[in-house]
Amino acid sequence: MTYISSLQNIHKHGTFGDYENKNENELLKLKEVKNLIIYQIVKYKNSTVDVSKMNLDGLRLPDPLKVKHNSSTRILWMGPDNWLVISDKKNIFDTFKNDFTDKDFAITDLSHSRTIIEVEGNLAREVIKKGSPLNINELGEGDCSNSVFHAITITLDFISDNPQVIRVLALRSFGESLHHSLTDACLEFGFKSV
Repeated sequence: MTYISSLQNIHKHGTFGDYENKNENELLKLKEVKNLIIYQIVKYKNSTVDVSKMNLDGLRLPDPLKVKHNSSTRILWMGPDNWLVISDKKNIFDTFKNDFTDKDFAITDLSHSRTIIEVEGNLAREVIKKGSPLNINELGEGDCSNSVFHAITITLDFISDNPQVIRVLALRSFGESLHHSLTDACLEFGFKSV
């Protein structure tokens, strides 16, 4: 199946906002993250499987509000017995389908239903604060949370603290609105769209 970006007609490359007379390294960077495989895994309430010992792509399932990751896969805790698996491995499902049986888990492919925008730079948290009521001061690398950004339901994945890199995930149908809201929040600082 061919992936068509929800932002293909609006995400333009270049520098925008208050970027003049600033070092390019000081500018925020905004990019769409594409071509990832996304699965939601939910453990059934009547399942007796001990998930603390389970592995997925060599990773244990994360604790609340945490992320486990390796070079190709990130697992985000989304709620009790609920995880989001994001990977650049096209065959990631094959690596865990035998352990996460349909008797104990509901597994849903969400790959084409999400827009992911990555905000990078020392002011990335300030951008998120402009549209989200979540207190993200205590959140950092390896954390994740659900929130809203200008009334759009989002998931935040804190990739790195130095430099600050935050991935913002939203339903594909809200992709353009999210993009407009994030770019608007970046204008005051100046940003480079890549």
